[in-house]
Parts: sequence; C-alpha cells; structure tokens
Amino acid sequence: MRQRSLLVLSAAVTAGALALSACGSRGESKSAGGKASGDTTVYIGVDAPLSGDLSALGLGIKNSADLAVNQANARKYVPGITFKIKPTDDQAQPASGQQNATALVGDKTVLGVVGPLNSSVAQSMQKIFDQAKLVEVSPANTSPDLTQGPNWATGDKSRQFASYFRTATTDAIQGPFAAQYLYNEAKKTKVFVVDDKKTYGAGLAATFKGEFTKLHGTVVGVDHVNPDDRDFSAVVTKIKNSGAQAVYYGGEYPAAGPLSQQLKQAGADIPLMGGDGMYSAEFIKLNKNAAGDLATSVGYPVEQLPSAKEFIANYKSAGYKDAYEAYGGYSYDSAWAVIEAVKAVVADNGGKLPDDARAKVVEAMSKVSFEGVTGTVSFDEYGDTTNKQLTVYQVKGGDWVPVKSGTFTG
Repeated sequence: MRQRSLLVLSAAVTAGALALSACGSRGESKSAGGKASGDTTVYIGVDAPLSGDLSALGLGIKNSADLAVNQANARKYVPGITFKIKPTDDQAQPASGQQNATALVGDKTVLGVVGPLNSSVAQSMQKIFDQAKLVEVSPANTSPDLTQGPNWATGDKSRQFASYFRTATTDAIQGPFAAQYLYNEAKKTKVFVVDDKKTYGAGLAATFKGEFTKLHGTVVGVDHVNPDDRDFSAVVTKIKNSGAQAVYYGGEYPAAGPLSQQLKQAGADIPLMGGDGMYSAEFIKLNKNAAGDLATSVGYPVEQLPSAKEFIANYKSAGYKDAYEAYGGYSYDSAWAVIEAVKAVVADNGGKLPDDARAKVVEAMSKVSFEGVTGTVSFDEYGDTTNKQLTVYQVKGGDWVPVKSGTFTG
C-alpha cells in the first residue's frame, strides 16, 4: 500500500536539494514539447484518493508533490521549464484510476505521474501509461507483482512495465518484517490473520502469514472482511474463540480502526497489527481503544531524519491544511524524480524538450539518483526503490511511536 505520518530512509540530504521554502508556481508558458521563447509548462499528474475514506493519505500525496513542483520553480531548477501539477481523484477505485490514466495520457503537456496510493488502482493504470510511454512513480504502492510479476514469490521475477517506478518498498519484505517483530520481539506465537480481499491487503497478509509460520508461529485462524464493512461482530467472535494472542490485519485504516475497537470492546485485550495502510493518525481517531496496536511502514520516522527537516519546515510554511501523512516524503521524492528525469532529457537536447519527451523521460528515470527527503532515491532493474528500510510503530499516549527500525533479513 501502499498506504501513513511519514516514514523514510536514513541518509543525509545534499545541501541544495531542499534548500528553499515553498512558493507558488510561476510563469507564462508554452505546451510541453514546444520550442517557442519563454518557459515551457510541464505538468506532473498526481493521482490519489482526494475524497472518500482514504482522502487523508491522498491529500498528503497531492500537497507534497505540489511542494516539490513549487520549489523546483523557485530554484529555476530546469531552465526554461515551469512545472505544475494536475491532480486527479481516483477515490481509491480502480475504475476511476483507469479513467484518470486515460485522461492524463490524452494531455500531451503531462510528462509524468505521481501515484496512485492503492496497488489495485495501479493495476488498472499501468498498461495505459506504458502504452503511452508516460512515466509513473508511485509513492505508496507495495504489492510486489506490480514490478516483479505474478510469480515473484517463486523467484521467477519479470519486470511488467518499463514506465512504472515506485519510491516505497514492497510487501515482499513488509509482511515478513512484521512477522519477525511480532514473533521475536513481541513474543506472540498465536495469531489470527484477517484481510480485506483487496490486492494490497490480501498480498500483505499472505507474506506475513508465510514468514510467521516459517518462524514456527501458529496461525490459529484466517478470515476475510469487506473493506466497507464496519460491523465486525462475526469475525470478532471467531478471534475471541481462537485463543489468538494478536491479530494481523491486511488492509487499511477505515476498517482496521473499527475492527480493533470492537475487538477490545468484546473483551479481547490483544493487539491488532497491520501495515502501512493502517499507519495513519486517522486510525487512532477511529479507535478509542487503539493503545498497544502496531503497524509497519516504509522507511525511518521522518522526525529522526536530518534529510527531512527542510521538507517538514517547508510543508508547514506552505500552509497546507492537510497533514503530509505517511507518504508525504515519498510523494515529494516521486515528483522530484520526475523533475530530475525531465532535467536530464532537456540537458541532452540542447536545453529544450524533444518531440518524444515522454519516452525519453521513461528512459531517464531508470538512471535517476539523488539525495531526497527519504534519503538516496534510485531504482533497481524492476523499477523498485533501492530503499529497503522499515519501521514498526505502536500506539502509545494517543500517537504512533516508533519502536523498531531496520531491514528484513530472510
């Protein structure tokens, strides 16, 4: 998921990368690819749930990408180019994402896309973007098959789309990392596993379950819920009767919060653990009994990173009313990756965009490497981030508190 307060990799940021505070987009412009005098406007699409249950995460993604664009313009980072974002709302629905992808492809001024949040939405967009040679950089997708193919778990990895990249690490390590923490650190040997049947949730639960049983933990029960459910009495009864010492939930905070609260209200005083889809301040707002619950998310805590100080300060000074949430730094870095790729393409073409700018940006993205909010931003042969760090958080005193950071060791 894909999908909470910002987590990031520990690496120092270069002095110039985040040196300026946010300001507005500027300049008169020509369309992308134009060769007339004056700045050329390049749009970066941003696809995320800007309304609905997951809008807290989506708005953080949009705002953070906007901040990157504004800072690039303030620095005149790419001479002759003015960047702007083009936000689209997918409401966390694959059908909406597909429509948005088609619309973004149809706008020739769009040379890159940041998003989406949900892996299931990404599945509906990837082919459309790839056929149009429009680069897509997700700050939040974590389903391994998006980059490595459906047989990744057997070691038969195959890159699916040359235009797809991501700055968040995958559930191939997030689920096992959670399992190792729950078994080795929290000393929970009996777990009940629940997922919401979506691409992200089911995949995350499966990787958790595989590692937990490998550690000789016992999965005392498995069940599935609908992501729109809010009455979990049936599954709560099963969990109570199972003897579980903890629950692992593959899904997102809108359902995870009520599930945890109803579990505690029913007298099952056991922690619920989930992934980055659960790691949000919204989870705590939805759950009066959240204390002790756990979640993993990608990277290191932003508050602990020297590389993120400028981002945090600039986001605050920009006056965005919505928090940057879990994917703020990754969204900034995703947008900046597009900016870096455009810069390389312009430099290679005598200071102007070539007619085949989209295809050239896709090619340039594979070579992008810079020090960003989340540390060193670069991509491997599958388009996956080289950032493999993760953090476990626990709800303490009404807030998410980091309890362990590291990498998964298989």
